[in-house]
Amino acid sequence: MENRSTFFWYPRFVTTAIAVTGLLGISLLLPSRLADSYKQTALTRYTPTFSPPPQLRGKIVTQVQLGAQEKAIALTFDDGPWPDTTFQVLNILRQNNIKATFFWIGRNLKKYPDIGRQVVAEGHAIGNHTWHHWYFHMNPATAAAEIENTSKLIYQTTGVQTFLFRPPGGFMHNGLVAYARSKNYGIMMWNSEPGEFRPRNTVAGYVKNVVKMATPGGIVLLHDVHPKTVLALPQIIAGLRQRGYRFVTIPQLLEMQAQAPKSKPKVEQVSR
Repeated sequence: MENRSTFFWYPRFVTTAIAVTGLLGISLLLPSRLADSYKQTALTRYTPTFSPPPQLRGKIVTQVQLGAQEKAIALTFDDGPWPDTTFQVLNILRQNNIKATFFWIGRNLKKYPDIGRQVVAEGHAIGNHTWHHWYFHMNPATAAAEIENTSKLIYQTTGVQTFLFRPPGGFMHNGLVAYARSKNYGIMMWNSEPGEFRPRNTVAGYVKNVVKMATPGGIVLLHDVHPKTVLALPQIIAGLRQRGYRFVTIPQLLEMQAQAPKSKPKVEQVSR
């Protein structure tokens, strides 16, 4: 009788053991799978891509043509990220509740990745400004490396993908713009700048130049690596606001163009 009892109890024990083992396995594997799922969802959901609308891909834009009453303007900052001055620019923008667009040099982002991550964390748009900031003529392979290596590092460092490009010095015929256009980057130029290239220009001169040249749909060229620009920035913002301007990023400005089909952006046609 004892043997018969054992005989009937044994399968139940095996079944129970299998069930318990399965539950333990699920409890051990489920958190990691949920974590992996969360990571994938987070990457998909929170990876911004800055890309021009279809009609502006491969185009060279200096400003967007808006109505006189639509006084939107984009502040852009080249050549960073950079210690001290980029943080100072961020503080000024934060205090004024402004989002801007930063065009980064790849080698600077490699040196100061934490600064780059801070710019993105504060909600600013990002563009590509090549790896070395070279002006000379480049063959296709070199031009591709300058742009693609920078885009790759921007993504690896911040999770941001960008198809906004600004050629160093505004040079159009050294191979960079031709490559960027072939890959459907939007070439973002400018129609207003403070005169940072003139060493004797003063902070007051910076402010005067930007405010004077401002237009609805305009793009302002600034550099977050220049201390004098940092000093001028609060006054530039105040001067533009006094004239009724509000501040947007480059992607927002381009989207305004996309939503206003009757108006056309000011573009330049440059041979490849």
